[in-house]
Amino acid sequence: MTQTLDLPRTRSSTVEWPTIGLAVLIYGAWLAITYWHATLPLWLLAPLGAWLVCWQSSLQHEMLHGHPTRHGALNRALGFPPLALWLPYDRYRALHLTHHDDERLTDPLDDPESRYVTPEAWAAVGAIGQRLVRAQCTILGRLVIGPFWAIGLFWRDEARAVLEGVPGRRMLWARHAVAVAVIIAWLKLVCGMSLWLYVVAFAIPGTALMLIRSFAEHRAHSDVSRRTAVVEGHGPLAWLFLFNNLHAAHHANPQLAWYRLPAFYRGNRQRFIEGNGGLLYHGYTEVFRRFLWHPHDQPIHPLGRAPANRQRDLG
Repeated sequence: MTQTLDLPRTRSSTVEWPTIGLAVLIYGAWLAITYWHATLPLWLLAPLGAWLVCWQSSLQHEMLHGHPTRHGALNRALGFPPLALWLPYDRYRALHLTHHDDERLTDPLDDPESRYVTPEAWAAVGAIGQRLVRAQCTILGRLVIGPFWAIGLFWRDEARAVLEGVPGRRMLWARHAVAVAVIIAWLKLVCGMSLWLYVVAFAIPGTALMLIRSFAEHRAHSDVSRRTAVVEGHGPLAWLFLFNNLHAAHHANPQLAWYRLPAFYRGNRQRFIEGNGGLLYHGYTEVFRRFLWHPHDQPIHPLGRAPANRQRDLG
């Protein structure tokens, strides 16, 4: 697809100031609402906390794609704080860049962000597990079950890697543990905030918001270009996800800054829609209307092609 698109220059300046400004806003707001959390009612604190945790995840996504400066160490420092607590930035970066191998998109073994499973994994998880996985094919299931399922599977796989001595993994988690300790010290010693409250009001619902973005952005297909969707619109969720809802545009030019994605998409809209076979949603309202109770797709990957030595299971 990229050969027929009108591609802009990847970077227009040495420092992308809109992203710097966004980072200041996100981290500043997080510091403020944690510090003054006791003055906020829970009905306001929880939505604000969840929004900021998810927004920072979108910001981290920018950093791992080489924004907002030409200096990788500075970009990493801006994205490193684990506001969601459970996900180390360096691991997120490695997994997400692997996801950008478009030839393997949606493959349950080679794409670390695929929500599909192999027939073998489906059989191994058992009847209860199958119900839980199938429930997450709906928006409601993804929001309610998804955070616990995603975190649990991720930690299970990472624990195996640490125990098996995968190179670099123990040091990665040691650095992450130090960063989490700093956040907990801020919450407990400076803000007087319960860690339990932070997990329930910030980390878990923030993770649920992240899963809305990924819910409908890919679908299995034999044609690579037809695996990546577009959710149009410039509403609150589009800003929360930093326009990554225009997902086909992001995959066509992953190094393009978030604030330039809408213009890139508008200039190539027809080509994107023709290229992905019309895998288009007219906003998240349509996604919720269509898939709140009804499945977006089936859990078992219809193609299922992947090397056996990279198999991920569910059980």
